[in-house]
Amino acid sequence: MRLHVVNPNTTNSMTAKIAAAARAVALPDTVIDAREPTMGPVSIEGFYDEAFAVPGMLGCIRAADHDNADAHIVACFDDTGLDAARAAAKAPVIGIGEAGFHLASLIAARFAVVTTLSVSVVPIEHNLRKYGLAERCARVRAAEVPVLALEQRNADALGKISAEIIASIRDDRAEAIVLGCAGMADLATELAATHGLPVIDGVAAAVMLAESLVRLGLKTSRLGPYAAPRPKTYSGAFSPFQP
Repeated sequence: MRLHVVNPNTTNSMTAKIAAAARAVALPDTVIDAREPTMGPVSIEGFYDEAFAVPGMLGCIRAADHDNADAHIVACFDDTGLDAARAAAKAPVIGIGEAGFHLASLIAARFAVVTTLSVSVVPIEHNLRKYGLAERCARVRAAEVPVLALEQRNADALGKISAEIIASIRDDRAEAIVLGCAGMADLATELAATHGLPVIDGVAAAVMLAESLVRLGLKTSRLGPYAAPRPKTYSGAFSPFQP
């Protein structure tokens, strides 16, 4: 099968890291096609960045649909543009935040999220409520590490993330941790061993769920808000649904 993994920001090195995390858990016959848009922010940190990232991401999804992708993965923990992507894409679409939350709920009564900056806390809390999992999440914590600081193996960044995990276990009674950024994908195994609890990377979780949907032949329902957009003219340089 062919899985399209889209990094909604424009930073190629982050796309490469995401692709490596996806390939590490994918089935042997799964091809990972990782892309990033040419338009949009270099990182997504909060509602404002998300708004500017969606058009370019939808363009990647449209192109991957034309290349016969079996499923799409939105590799931003805020699940940037996920609903729009589901309406637009021919293949099913999974967000890494949504995937991480659902897997955590299967292995722990209470989980916590450790994300990058405080500006991302409220968007993640909104998504938890939307997915019906807010009561299962003990707390969303920010390590105050900018997204692009995760591009290099930074001991200070790793220390800040570890400190929030320790606080989640001690103060929030968390039984599992969901890492709240695709840029943390390469840290999950190390942090799980260090802290002695499950640590979930949303990229890996989304790959395994996407593979399951494809193997079961399940696609997005069109009987509701994910119905295909009605044909119309989109003005400007980017027209995502023009035939």
